[in-house]
Amino acid sequence: MDIQLNDIALFVEVAKRKNFSHAAEALNIPSATLSRRVTELERSVGMKLLNRTTRRIDLTEAGAIYFERCRHIVEEARIAHDQLQDMAAQPKGRLRISLPPSLASLFLPLIIRDFIAQYPDIECDFDLSVRTIDPISNPYDLVLRFGQQPDSSLISRQVVLMAHQLYAAPSYLARHGEPRTPADLSHHECLRPLVSDVYQFWMLHSGERAERVQVIGRLASNNMGMLGRLAVRGMGIVPLLVYDAMERAIERTGLVRVLPDWNLTPVPLFALLPSRTLPAKTRAFLDFIKPRLKDQH
Repeated sequence: MDIQLNDIALFVEVAKRKNFSHAAEALNIPSATLSRRVTELERSVGMKLLNRTTRRIDLTEAGAIYFERCRHIVEEARIAHDQLQDMAAQPKGRLRISLPPSLASLFLPLIIRDFIAQYPDIECDFDLSVRTIDPISNPYDLVLRFGQQPDSSLISRQVVLMAHQLYAAPSYLARHGEPRTPADLSHHECLRPLVSDVYQFWMLHSGERAERVQVIGRLASNNMGMLGRLAVRGMGIVPLLVYDAMERAIERTGLVRVLPDWNLTPVPLFALLPSRTLPAKTRAFLDFIKPRLKDQH
C-alpha cells in the first residue's frame, strides 16, 4: 500500500472543513488538485472516505474512523516540523486566537504592542467570541475561555485564576448609598453577566466567611466590557475580573471598590488547545500573557 503522509494531511483538511474549495484555499493549492489527491488516497486504501454531492461533503463511516485516527498523526507531524524550525529561529508564523470580547477589549490593548515588539515574526489573528468551539473543525491555534469547559477532545489548561471584585461609580453610590454587607446587594441595581434566569446568586468570600446573595438588576450582558462601561455611567454595581494592569485601568475610569473586604469566587481562564505539544508561537503567547494576568497583590 503506497500511501503518502501528505495525502493523508490533505484528506484531514478536507474532512475538517467538509468543503474542497475552503480546504484548497487554506492549503494554497488548486481545488482540482486537492480532489484528485484525495481520490488517489481512497484508491490506495481501497475504501470510499467521502460522500461527495454538488452541495456538500460528508464522511463515510470508514472516512470518519480514518479521520479520527489520522488527524492526531497529522497534527503531531506538523508540530514536530515546527519544533525543528524553532530550534534555529524565533517563534514565527500566523497565530490564530479566539478569546472573549471582554478580555480582548480590556487586556489586548495593554499588552499586544509589547508582544509584537518581542516577537516580530508572529502574526496574530484574533477572533472575539464566547461561542463553543467545535474541536474537529476548530481553526484556531489557541482558544481562551472563562470557566470550566465541557469535555471535548481539545486539551484544556488553566492559564490563571482571576480575582473577581465588585465596583461602582461614585455617582451611583451617592444616589443609592454604599452596601455595607453582602446582603445589602439584594437592594441594589446589579449589572449581571447574561444567563437564562433573571435572578442570580453571587457567592462572596472574606477569609473563612462565605455568603450567598441573590441579586437582581435590569441590565445584563454577555460582554463584561459593556457592563463596565455602564457602571462608569452610574448604572449599577458590576463584578469585574481583576489583574494588575486591569486594576490601574479601573482606577482611571473612576470606579471604586464596593465591599472591599469581600471577593466574588475567582474565575479560571482556560486555554483550549488542539494538542498537548505546543508550537513555539502558541507557547510564546501563553508564556507572555500568564504573568500579566495575575493579580500582583
